[in-house]
Amino acid sequence: MIAVGGGGIPVVRNPDGDIQGVAAVIDKDRASSLLATKLNAEVLIISTAVEQVCLRFGTPEQEALSHITLADAKRYLDEGHFAPGSMKPKIEASIQFLENGGERVVICSPDTIAAAAAGDRGTTIVP
Repeated sequence: MIAVGGGGIPVVRNPDGDIQGVAAVIDKDRASSLLATKLNAEVLIISTAVEQVCLRFGTPEQEALSHITLADAKRYLDEGHFAPGSMKPKIEASIQFLENGGERVVICSPDTIAAAAAGDRGTTIVP
């Protein structure tokens, strides 16, 4: 199932029936985590612009992560490895999903989803 994509303009209908744009942010990663939890999904796949989660992203010391644990994810988050508005919300959503009973999270690029779901690409996070 694919659900909870980003984009679009939030609107409300005024009492007079007119539709008006409003300021709102629905984080697609957290919404996906919540939906997967409510559906009792075993696996959450988060598709993003990069093939793997990295420590020290964009630096000469960049380190791609293939497999990490929930404890690793929490530690890396606490250490400040993930940028707000970028990888940080994906890691937070992953933590939320796993803490609520999920068995596995996969973070990968759209073109690697099939291989990542099989465990051959992307970053896999387990409890």
